[in-house]
Amino acid sequence: MPDSAPRPPATHLLYLHGFRSSPQSAKARQMAERVAREHPDVVWWCPQLPPSPEAAMRQVLDGTRDWPHERMAVVGSSLGGFYARWLHTRLGCRVALLNPAIRPARDLAKHIGEQTTWQNPQERIFFEPGFVAELQALQNHITLPLRDAWALIAMGDEVLDWREMVGGCVGAHIQLLTGGDHALSDFDQHIGELIQFLQLA
Repeated sequence: MPDSAPRPPATHLLYLHGFRSSPQSAKARQMAERVAREHPDVVWWCPQLPPSPEAAMRQVLDGTRDWPHERMAVVGSSLGGFYARWLHTRLGCRVALLNPAIRPARDLAKHIGEQTTWQNPQERIFFEPGFVAELQALQNHITLPLRDAWALIAMGDEVLDWREMVGGCVGAHIQLLTGGDHALSDFDQHIGELIQFLQLA
């Protein structure tokens, strides 16, 4: 689609959570509630992603196979932001990135082994060594600049370097917060701008 052509309103919205997270994260629930209340006709999907990056992207591609890419938008948080960038390169869909991971193959190599999830400490996942290679394979296919993209990046992120995040979002409209944290605890203050960018039907 040419840059000058306005993109039609989004009718399908995919939310991708981060590492050790779930559809029960605060941001995912806030988004789900806002979409249901203000855009009830929009198709909303926030899947529980498996720890294998390859399996996660296969699940997402299978689940969105019949979605119209020009009317599809993706919101990705942290590792989900990395996945959203990959989908943006592959599908050309509109994306919104929330403190997106830029080089997760490097960062998650130190987290190999059994992990708990943030929303349910009783739940266990196992991050296998081979998943690092899967992340690198995905990273090799991400291209810049991004187009029709928006990013919310907190300089106070205690997990990811905000400068690296900005460098990985070239081409996007970047909303840079002078403070904040990795979880974007004040997400409710920015969700309106995010919804506006998504142009939901």
